[in-house]
Amino acid sequence: MNVVLRVLGSLLLCAVLLAPASGMAQTRATGAALTQQEVSDWETLTTRAEDVIGANRASDDALETLRAQLASARERFTAARSVNAGAIETVLAQIDALGPKPDEGEEPPAVAEQRETLEARLAELRAPVLQADVAYSVADAQIRVIDALLRERQADELMEIGPSPLNPANWPGAVTELSDFLLELAEETRASWSDPQRRDEVLGNLPTTLLLLVVALLMVLRGRGWIERMGEGVEERRRTAERWLLGFVMSLGQIVIPVGGLIALSAAVSNLGLTGTVGDALIAALPEAGFVLFVSRWLGGRIFGMGETSELTSGLDRARRREGRVFASALGVVVFLAVLIDTASGAAGWSPGTQNIVYFPLLVVAGLMIMRLSRLLVLHTRSEQADEEEQSFRLRVLMLLGRAMSVLAVLAPTLAAIGYFKAGQQIGFSTIFSLQLIALLVILQRVINELYVLVTRNRQGVNEALLPVLLGFGMALASVPIFALIWGARSTDLTEIWTQVRTGFTIGDTTISPTDFFLFIIVFAIGYIITKMLQGALKSTVLPKTGLDLGGQNAVVSGTGYVGIFLAALIAITTAGIDLSSLAIVAGALSVGIGFGLQTIVSNFVSGIILLIERPISEGDWIEVGGNMGFVRDISVRSTRIETFDRTDVIVPNADLVSGTVTNWTRGNMVGRLIVPVGVAYGTDTRRVEAILQEIAEAQPIVLLNPPPYVYFKGFGGDSLDFEIRAILRDITQMLVVQTEMNHQIAERFAREGIEIPFAQRDIWLRNPEALHPAAPRVEAVSLPGGSAGAAAAGPADPTGKDET
Repeated sequence: MNVVLRVLGSLLLCAVLLAPASGMAQTRATGAALTQQEVSDWETLTTRAEDVIGANRASDDALETLRAQLASARERFTAARSVNAGAIETVLAQIDALGPKPDEGEEPPAVAEQRETLEARLAELRAPVLQADVAYSVADAQIRVIDALLRERQADELMEIGPSPLNPANWPGAVTELSDFLLELAEETRASWSDPQRRDEVLGNLPTTLLLLVVALLMVLRGRGWIERMGEGVEERRRTAERWLLGFVMSLGQIVIPVGGLIALSAAVSNLGLTGTVGDALIAALPEAGFVLFVSRWLGGRIFGMGETSELTSGLDRARRREGRVFASALGVVVFLAVLIDTASGAAGWSPGTQNIVYFPLLVVAGLMIMRLSRLLVLHTRSEQADEEEQSFRLRVLMLLGRAMSVLAVLAPTLAAIGYFKAGQQIGFSTIFSLQLIALLVILQRVINELYVLVTRNRQGVNEALLPVLLGFGMALASVPIFALIWGARSTDLTEIWTQVRTGFTIGDTTISPTDFFLFIIVFAIGYIITKMLQGALKSTVLPKTGLDLGGQNAVVSGTGYVGIFLAALIAITTAGIDLSSLAIVAGALSVGIGFGLQTIVSNFVSGIILLIERPISEGDWIEVGGNMGFVRDISVRSTRIETFDRTDVIVPNADLVSGTVTNWTRGNMVGRLIVPVGVAYGTDTRRVEAILQEIAEAQPIVLLNPPPYVYFKGFGGDSLDFEIRAILRDITQMLVVQTEMNHQIAERFAREGIEIPFAQRDIWLRNPEALHPAAPRVEAVSLPGGSAGAAAAGPADPTGKDET
C-alpha cells in the first residue's frame, strides 16, 4: 500500500468535495426522462452488478470500477426524478381546485369527467418519475453493498497475520531477495553500458547530464539553506505582519527548490539511459519521496524554529527546539525511504516477509521519533499550563494529543513485530501524516492571524478577535476528510457522504439540501441587512422630524426590527422552497410541551410587545419597580434594563412591568413634586418658621412658582413640631440636588434665627441599680452620653427583682 499516494490524492479529493454543486443543480433543472437505450443499459448493468456481488470474487479494482458505473447511473436517475415537475404541480393544482370527492352521492358528470382526465394525466406524468425512483433505489442499494464489501475486505487485510520481521526463519529469504534486487540494478546498468550504441548516446548527452547534475546538487544541498537564511533575516528584522508573511512565502522555497533539484536529478539520470525497469521506477519515485521529506523538514523548521517567530517557543529552549527539528526531519526521512521501498517492492516483486523485514526498522525509528516529539509537546503544554490559572481547552487537547502520540508510537512497531504488519504500518504512517497535517493547520492559523493583523493593524486584539477563530475552525473542519483518508477511509466513502449531503435530507414531502440552506442564509442575511439599514434611516433621519417623543421613536424602531426580521425569515424560507406545512402536526404536538416549559419566556415576550405598543414606559424614563429605582436604558422583547443611581444594571422581566405596580416619575413630562420634612423644637414661633421655609423654597431656581411652593404644618410630633415643604420641580431628576440645597439653607437660617432643631430624648429609670452592682454605692443620678437633659435616678427597690426600662 502506497501511503504517500493516499495522502497526496486526498488533496485532489478535497478539491472535488469542495466543488460547487452547480453542475448537479443544472442537471436537475434540465433533467429528461430515461430513454429506452438507457433503461436497457441499466438493466444490463444491474444484472452484472448482482452477479459480481453475489459471487464476491472480483478484485478491489473491479469492484471500484463497477461502483463508479453505478454511481454515474445514479446521478442520471437523480436528474430523471425531477422530470415533469412543473407539469405535475400544475395538474395537482387543478385537481385541488375541483375539491374533494363528495362522501355521499355522485358529483356532477362534468366534474367527474374532468377529474378522471386530470388523474389519468397525472399518472402519465408520474410514470417516468416512478421509473427513475425505482432505478435510483436499486443503484443506491447496490452501491451500499459494494461499499460494505470493500470495507470488510479492508478490515480483513488490516487484521491479517503475516510473517513476523522478528522471526529468524524469514531473514535468509529477505537477504536473498535484497541481494538479487541490488544485482539486478547493477546488471541493468552494466548491460546498458555494454551496448555500444547506448554508450555513444551517454557520451553525447554527457554535457547536458553534467549540467543537470550540478544544478540538481546545488538546489538539493545548498538551495534550502539559502532560502532558510533569507527568510529568517526578513522575519526577524522587524516584527511586522508584512515581514512575517513575506518570510513565510519565501520559506516555501525550502520545498520548491530542493524538489526541483530532485526533478533535475531524475532527469539527469534518465538522460544517461543506463537504468533499466527497476532503476527507472526508483528514479521516477524520487521527486515524490523528496517532496514528503522536504515538507516534513519545512514543517519542523516552522514549528520548532530558532527565532521568536516559531510556533512553539514557550517552555522549549533552543536545544529542545533543535531536537524537534531533528525529529521532524527524521520522520521525513522515514517516509522518504518508505516511498522508495514501496516502489522497489512493487517493481521487484518482493515477498511479504521481505517487505515486512525491510519496513520494520522504519517503523521502529518512526516510533522513537514520535515518542520524542510527544515529550516535547508535553513539555510545551506544561509550560503554558503553569502560566495560566486554569487549564484551557487548547491545552487539554494538546496534552491528550501528546499522550495519544506516545501510545501510537509504541503500538505500531509492537503490532508489526507480532505479525499484524498491515495494521502496524497503517497506524505508524497514519500517525506521521496526522502530525504533519496538524502542524500545517497550526502554521496556517498563524497565517490567518497575521493577515488579520495586516488588515486591522491590531496585533493586541488578534487573540480575542472572532474572525480568525471562525476561519481557523472552518479550516479545521475542511481538514476532516484528509484525516479520514490518512486513517484508512476510501475516497469513495467520502464522495458517497458528499453525494448524500448534496442530495439533502427529507422531512415529510420536503427535501432540504445544502443549496437550499445556503440560499436561505443568503436571503435572510440580505433581509436582515435591509432591516438594519431601514432602522438606521428611521432613527437618524425620519423619526426625529416627526412629533414623536424619544420613547415613541424607539418603539417604532424596535417594532420595525421585529417585523423586518420576521419577514426576512419568511421570505428566505419561501425562496429556499422549504415547505413547513408537513411540520405543522409535529409543531402542534410540541407546542403543548413547549408552552409549559417556556411559558415564562412567552409571557415576557408578549409583555415586551405590549410595552412597545402601549408605551407605559419608554427609554430614559425614571421608574421604580419591585424596589428598584433608576432610568430605563433598553426595552427588549424579553426584559427591560434599568440603570440604577449606583450605576448598576437591573434586568427586570417584562411581565413584572405589565402585571406589577410601576412608578414612572417622568412619564409625559419632567415635572414632579418634592417633599422636604423639617422639625423644630417646642416653643418656637410656628409663623416665623413657616415664613422662613417659604422663603427658602421660593429661592430655589428649579422650583416652579405657579403653583407656588407650600409649607405644610404637619402636626405635633413626639419630639418636635413637624413641617413639610412641598414644591413642584420643573425637572424631577434634580430632586436630590434641590433637597440637599434646601437642607443646607434651612440649617444656616435656623442657626442665624436661633431656631432649634430637636433630636429625640429619653429618660431611663433604674429601680434597683444595686442588683447590677451590689458592691457599688447607691447611685442617685447618671448622666447619659449625648443627652442634654437625660438623667437616671434611683427609685425604690423592685420586690420582684426585675429591672424596668
